[in-house]
Amino acid sequence: MKPKYAVLLDGGFVITKLKKKLKKFPTADDIVAVCNRIGDHDQLSEYDLLRAYFYHAPPLSEETKNPIDGSILKLGSSQLFKDSQSLLSTLELKPNFALRLGEAVSMGWRVGDQAMRSLTKKPRPIVPKDLVPDIKQKGVDLRIGLDIARLSLCHLVDIIVVVSGDSDLVPAFKFARREGLKIFLDYLEHGVRRELKVHADIII
Repeated sequence: MKPKYAVLLDGGFVITKLKKKLKKFPTADDIVAVCNRIGDHDQLSEYDLLRAYFYHAPPLSEETKNPIDGSILKLGSSQLFKDSQSLLSTLELKPNFALRLGEAVSMGWRVGDQAMRSLTKKPRPIVPKDLVPDIKQKGVDLRIGLDIARLSLCHLVDIIVVVSGDSDLVPAFKFARREGLKIFLDYLEHGVRRELKVHADIII
């Protein structure tokens, strides 16, 4: 029996990077393609995939009020909601995939990235369309860390491949390596802190 590896994907990070690369919201097949590319790495040729874990938060469907003009935004009617729902519902049916879902929490409103660039170039009063909902994910990093610990302590795999750019995962990397596992890191060409690279065995 071949030794095994697992792929842990930071969903928000992966979606953001693929959207930039593909110029569209990624589909479940796009996520699977990332895992297939990882599986084709020379260092994994003698290993079988145990499972790919996708960590994300279900999109919010609530209504929220713009603080400037009082207009109501129905998050559940947005294209982002539909794309996110489709991605999660399709991905959970893919072979050897498991979803680990945290929670999405509305933190109010913030100035959108495009508006911020415009305001930086030419200061002006903020208008309603400059604002976007400020939505944060809760519990996602925790679930990644817990699964790294579980896979390590139970010795379910020999290699854990983490697709993320989050340096908060460094303690989990250290723990897995102390337990005798190897950590492979794929940060999808994103700029990451040196510390994250230091505590990975192989950079994909």
